[in-house]
Amino acid sequence: MFVVGLTGGIGSGKTAASDYLASKGITVVDADLAARLVVLPGKTALKAIEARFGADVIAADGTLDRRALRQIVFADDNARRDLEAITHPAIGAEIMQQLQASQSPYTVLVSPLLLETSQHQMANRIMLVDVPEALQIERTRNRDDVPASQVEAIIAAQMSRTEKRQKADDIVVNDGSLHELHEKLDHLHTQYLEMARSS
Repeated sequence: MFVVGLTGGIGSGKTAASDYLASKGITVVDADLAARLVVLPGKTALKAIEARFGADVIAADGTLDRRALRQIVFADDNARRDLEAITHPAIGAEIMQQLQASQSPYTVLVSPLLLETSQHQMANRIMLVDVPEALQIERTRNRDDVPASQVEAIIAAQMSRTEKRQKADDIVVNDGSLHELHEKLDHLHTQYLEMARSS
């Protein structure tokens, strides 16, 4: 099992990159999707979140009220750590299960927090989709219709670009067109196929 961990800051183009590799028949395991699966109604992690944070973080339909929870954990580091202690092991187990089920030559694990969590330990190689901060802010504002200050706060909470670049094996600078991104990914795809064959 050869796993490429794909990460990047908000608005960097992680989804564009993983969608393109998926179009080439590569299985993509999405950590964000795994994070949503483990907090579905009836799941152990959701019960633990309710026990720790109270009924206010549970919506009327029994699902997690992400906005309410986000407001609590953004304002309180201890609350954030408690939340991570509940969710990270459950997310890790879900990701591992999906990686092991993959049938493609190599598998891509997409995670915005790949390097901030132990998830990078599941990857044989780390690919960073990187863009200048100004472009991150512009793209995220256009996509999510949020103020620049909110995007800046998210960027500030993430690991710095410099640190991410130091930890990555492959850096894809995504400051051009989609076609340019695809060309860079074609080159890496060929490399990964070769690495997966020889691993």
